[in-house]
Amino acid sequence: MEINFKIIILILGILFTGLTAGLCFTWSNAVTPGIGRLDDLGFLQSFQAMNRAIINRSFLITFFGPVILLFINAYLHRNAHPTTFWSFMLAAILFLIGIGLITVFKNVPLNELLDKTVLENLSTIELKELRTKFEQPWNRWHIQRTIASFTSFALLLIGLIHSK
Repeated sequence: MEINFKIIILILGILFTGLTAGLCFTWSNAVTPGIGRLDDLGFLQSFQAMNRAIINRSFLITFFGPVILLFINAYLHRNAHPTTFWSFMLAAILFLIGIGLITVFKNVPLNELLDKTVLENLSTIELKELRTKFEQPWNRWHIQRTIASFTSFALLLIGLIHSK
C-alpha cells in the first residue's frame, strides 16, 4: 500500500474518531457513573477538576480533529464506491453534529457554568441545585455524543471495507 495524503487523512480520521468514541464510551460507562455516587460537593469538585484537566492540546486535536479530517476524507473519496463515499460522508456529518455541535452548544456551556462557580462558597442546598442543573443535562447530551462517535467510527470502518 502506497502511503499518500489520502491514506494519511483516512488513517488519522479513523484513529481520532476511534479514540473519541472510546473516550466517550469510557466516560459514559465508568467516569460519570463512578463520580455520580459521590456527594454533591465531591461530584461537582471532581467534574470541575476533570473538565479543567481535559482541556489540553492533545485532547483538542484528537476530539475535534475529525470534524475537519472526516470531511476531507469524504471529499478525497468522492469517486470511490458509493457505499464508501456515503459511509464517509455520513460519518463526517454525524461527527460534526453529534460531537462538534453538541459539545460546543450543549456540554461546554454546562462545563463553563460549573467552572466559574466557587463550590466552597455554596451552601448544601445551592450545591444540590447546581448538581441538579448540571448532571442530568450534561449526561443526556454526552450519551448523544457517545452514540454519534461510535456510529461515526462504525461508518468509517464500513466505508473502509467497501473501498477494497
